Amino acid sequence: MRRDSLFYQLFAQLPQTFFDLLGLDSSEGYRFDSIELKETTFRIDGVFVPPDPAGVVYFCEVQFQRDNTFYERFFAEIFLYLRLKRDTFSDWQAVVIYPDPQTEQKEITP
Repeated sequence: MRRDSLFYQLFAQLPQTFFDLLGLDSSEGYRFDSIELKETTFRIDGVFVPPDPAGVVYFCEVQFQRDNTFYERFFAEIFLYLRLKRDTFSDWQAVVIYPDPQTEQKEITP
């Protein structure tokens, strides 16, 4: 939060302020921090790029093994692409192909 140092200091010293802005009663136990995430390499199985920027980009993954963190990884890949290629499409959709319903990730929270 380099640009918003005032808010960084405010939230670090008084985390309740953030929850007050949201209209929530409790901030008990919360600690505010600014966290740096290192970018990892992602590879999307398939991206169908539209012929013009007014089109829809389609993300396709073929998932034949259960992966208990699949959705977290897939959405991380998608949102990184959206951040880097925003000017090449106007909307997006994601498609996952499973061999059967049992292969899909069961726990989808958060």
